[in-house]
Amino acid sequence: MLKDNFNDLLSLIVIAREKSFTKAAAKLGVSQSALSHAIRGLEERLDLRLLTRTTRSVAPTEAGEKLINALGPRFAEIESELIALSEMRNKPAGNIRINAGEHALRSALWPALEKFLKAYPEINIEIVSDNTLTDIVSGRFDAGVRLGEQVAKDMIAVRIGPEMRMAVVGSSDYLSRCGRPQTPQDLQHHNCINMRLPTMGGLYAWEFEKDQHELRVRVEGQLTFNNLQPRIDAAIAGIGLAIVPEDTIIEAVADGKLQTVLDDWCPAFPGYYLYYPSRKQHTVAFALLIDALRYSAE
Repeated sequence: MLKDNFNDLLSLIVIAREKSFTKAAAKLGVSQSALSHAIRGLEERLDLRLLTRTTRSVAPTEAGEKLINALGPRFAEIESELIALSEMRNKPAGNIRINAGEHALRSALWPALEKFLKAYPEINIEIVSDNTLTDIVSGRFDAGVRLGEQVAKDMIAVRIGPEMRMAVVGSSDYLSRCGRPQTPQDLQHHNCINMRLPTMGGLYAWEFEKDQHELRVRVEGQLTFNNLQPRIDAAIAGIGLAIVPEDTIIEAVADGKLQTVLDDWCPAFPGYYLYYPSRKQHTVAFALLIDALRYSAE
């Protein structure tokens, strides 16, 4: 019953407001005859006369006026709710979950997110920061952040940061005591600060490249960490050499707390990418986030 009457009730309200079938039909985008037929059908189903028609005007009957007064405000509420929903396109909302490592969060995500969150206060973002190669699908994440070489082939990847370089660093005190390595092989004679890999649990083999010659060196030392900042702190303290992303030690180098070595063996490589399943259906919020994070070299 409600489904049959809904459009006809709306037509009744418009006719009463316009006081004319002709004007109401134009307002509703239907023919005058179709509108007259709809109102007759409504009156027959309700077994009530709702409108009084003359050659010059149309007016609601007592029953029609009672019905219009009851339903008019409710239709107005529905209309205002629909307008509010349409305005959400200008105020995107939703929840987004991202998995990212500590360095990716600090260097690639946060600089863009700080502005993004202020621009879209109705969008909520949860970031789970760990250095494991998490399965974002089983972990129910919308996206993850990894170095370009680590993104699986079946994922969509969007570049969100510049190229990166690793840097081998040590304090002035350590280098004056132990000397500066001239080649990666020299690291075997140094106290190196190791990094425990989060996935397989092994130690990271330091990676180098020069003149298209790639080299991996397994180093030894007194300290091993599974995250970044303690390795930098230990190098500043003069414990040994560490290999870390170059952007994380710019200030320490400028302040004289650290020095870099083996610079010619540390070329640039592709940086961080936001990745997500190719079958993912974009929400407005997620599409806006991709645009905000997308890296441009210009």
